[in-house]
Amino acid sequence: MSETSAFFERLTVAGQDPRFSKVCGSVRFDIRDDGNLEQWLLDIDHGRMRVTRSGAPATTVIQVSAQLAEAMARGEVNGLAAITRGEIMVDGDLALALRIGRLFPREPGRLQREDPDSGT
Repeated sequence: MSETSAFFERLTVAGQDPRFSKVCGSVRFDIRDDGNLEQWLLDIDHGRMRVTRSGAPATTVIQVSAQLAEAMARGEVNGLAAITRGEIMVDGDLALALRIGRLFPREPGRLQREDPDSGT
């Protein structure tokens, strides 16, 4: 299993995240690897998170290479920095994308556990 798949599986297992109790929306990750497209859809409804493999329409679409997605899932790359460098494309609600970016680990092997409203 790839690090990216493991990351999304951990979100699925977590199910409810009280840090996102005021958040509603959906984020689709379009992950490209040598012409192949892998799509993950994260639906958030007042902290309840559901992850599926789907290309369904979403509030926000994040386009990223498979290599960069793997590095983010390992905590080796900061998503905001990658957006700033143009390595990640965001279509839709940028504020939602930035909040979701906080779920990615800041160090290898850990999900973030901070309040998305705290600004940290």
